[in-house]
Amino acid sequence: MARTSTNDSSSDPSWFTPKRLLMLFCVINMINYVDRGAIASNGVNGSIRTCDEKGICNSGSGIQGDFNLNNFQDGVLSSAFMVGLLLASPIFASLAKSHNPFRLIGVGLSVWTFAAAGCGSSFDFWSIAICRMLVGVGEASFISLAAPFIDDNAPAAQKTAWLATFYMCIPTGVALGYVYGGFVGSSFNWRYAFWGEALLMLPFAVLGFAMKPLQLKGFAPAESKKALTSSIEANASITEDNGNEDISSRAFKASKLKGEFTILHQLSQFSKDMKVLLVDKVYVVNVLGYISYNFVIGAYSYWGPKAGYNIYHMSNADMLFGGVTIICGILGTLAGGFILDRMNATISNAFKLLSGATFLGAIFCFSAFCLKNLYGFIILFSVGELLVFATQAPVNYVCLHCVKPGLRPLSMAISTVSIHIFGDVPSSPLVGVLQDHINNWRETSLILTAVLFIAAGIWFVGVFLKGVDMSNEDGENQISANAKGSMEPLLEENRTEMADILNEA
Repeated sequence: MARTSTNDSSSDPSWFTPKRLLMLFCVINMINYVDRGAIASNGVNGSIRTCDEKGICNSGSGIQGDFNLNNFQDGVLSSAFMVGLLLASPIFASLAKSHNPFRLIGVGLSVWTFAAAGCGSSFDFWSIAICRMLVGVGEASFISLAAPFIDDNAPAAQKTAWLATFYMCIPTGVALGYVYGGFVGSSFNWRYAFWGEALLMLPFAVLGFAMKPLQLKGFAPAESKKALTSSIEANASITEDNGNEDISSRAFKASKLKGEFTILHQLSQFSKDMKVLLVDKVYVVNVLGYISYNFVIGAYSYWGPKAGYNIYHMSNADMLFGGVTIICGILGTLAGGFILDRMNATISNAFKLLSGATFLGAIFCFSAFCLKNLYGFIILFSVGELLVFATQAPVNYVCLHCVKPGLRPLSMAISTVSIHIFGDVPSSPLVGVLQDHINNWRETSLILTAVLFIAAGIWFVGVFLKGVDMSNEDGENQISANAKGSMEPLLEENRTEMADILNEA
């Protein structure tokens, strides 16, 4: 019956064609990163209160001015979302094994919408910091599950190009956030920027619950999990001593037993999956390089407009950095995906592209900050960003294809958590501390850019590792095998144990 139900469900027509699914996820990803750009923009972030030599003080502007934040506190706000992301990403990835992943995305987007509205209504540093943490919780479900959905539905010869299209929304979204935040913050008030984001995301949160859910490759469908639950409950009832206890007592004990075994099974499986990831040299090297890369990109995205304003006296730093990042982000990210597909998308070729593009990009960006001429800086920095953004698709291709399909959500979750907690989370406050210490944005930018050479070196090591594409290791037929495997051993091995627990009760 479970097999029949699965077949009927999968044969039903769905509104989500592969291209529509890609477009939907791209828009959601764009809004996610518009939020990142908006909070970094001068219009929303604002400036700290300052006093001149005569003792005349201005009130500051934006978040910094309203809440009187120093650079360190301001940098913490950019990283606060990581607390929620760190805690929620592994949870959502693990829940995908027992709950429909598409519905989990709907839950996450609902939390994100509520948190964004809360940012606009905050009244001090701690209130907005807590809301930023909740933004991370909402983002966790989408970031860890969207890429596997895209990888499942993309044409075989265009998987990297589709991933590139999705990840193109990261730099584009941040850049649009600069422009959006600068315009709304200067024309109205910084709070309206967050309220606007919440309104934009609300329809997608509703859509996550209203539309027919999708299933990921490598995961047992919902029907098999229902069958497992029914079998556990039936097994618990059989072990009762022929009616000595009433129905309500049996139901309570069966429910309690089911919950205990479900939690233990999930914890055990999570532990095993983490061990698999941590001993995978290809995965570890890829994530280490990604951490170094994101350390620089995170600080660029947050402090870039402010550094540009101070070094080159840009009156329109938000617009300029936003425009350059939009163009270079779109062209660079798409180019990286198409080039890897043309090279023949393999893990080894991905590492070659990652190390080469990052090394050349680091040279151009470093040289740009050495120049005193604004136009020379724009040209060199644009070329550098073009090369650096070419890494977005290849690095995530490696994360998805160096593990089995059933591990992809956890692989993306741990990768995302790692690049934030060790990358852009500490980089924004640390750059703020460095700038407070040396008080020279040019030197600060040069020191930061040098970290890109470290990322290029780490990814170069990956070229010499023997990376095997595991994406088809447990293919479509594995779903039914997973379902069967998750039912029979659990029931057979634990039948006696469950009976003993119920008899003792």
